[in-house]
Amino acid sequence: MFIGHFAVALAAKKAAPRTSLGTLVMAAQFADLLWPIFLLLGVERVAIAPGNTAFTPLDFVSYPFSHSLVADVGWASLFAGVYRLVKHDSRGALCLWFVLMSHWVLDALTHRPDLPLYPGSSTYVGLGLWNSRAGTLLVEGAIFALGVVLYVHATRPRDRVGIYAFWSFIVLLVLIYFGNLFGPPPPSVKAIAIAALGLWLFVTWAYWLDRHRQPRSLPGSSPPRP
Repeated sequence: MFIGHFAVALAAKKAAPRTSLGTLVMAAQFADLLWPIFLLLGVERVAIAPGNTAFTPLDFVSYPFSHSLVADVGWASLFAGVYRLVKHDSRGALCLWFVLMSHWVLDALTHRPDLPLYPGSSTYVGLGLWNSRAGTLLVEGAIFALGVVLYVHATRPRDRVGIYAFWSFIVLLVLIYFGNLFGPPPPSVKAIAIAALGLWLFVTWAYWLDRHRQPRSLPGSSPPRP
């Protein structure tokens, strides 16, 4: 899942209006932000296997430290704990914990059984939605649309940047999604890792655009400037 993870971050803004969208995106994509680093270090492995599922040519051979259930519980607790210490925002920290854990839940929905319960586990989880291209598009598209609607209802632009930066963010995510779906398989595992590191650019972009939008639910909200 790709845009579905962003959808959770967008939707969570309503529950944690004081938390930047950048932080929410970082939490929602944390497992995938770690994954390319572990790939480059040789700690985790992926193979290019067209036909592995109908949706992706990637065979996730081993990723116990970024994508196992127990590892993600640990990462979520660490992430939320650091946020609580720095921001003194218990509500935001709790929301971030659930946002980070949502990554494993959504992956368990879409992946074939390749998600380990813990490093070294011989039990793997995955409901295999990726075996149906149409089913994946329908489910993930609906989740993403809902996330966008909830974020738009939870915030309003402070200025024109808040409008254009947000919608260009959404459009680019959709273009990348369909490019990955209908494009050729990646040329190498190294190329996969380098491309995946590009997720950090979306984290930065989310921090920037969120500074130009304002939560509707906070006191002192003012109308957007022209």
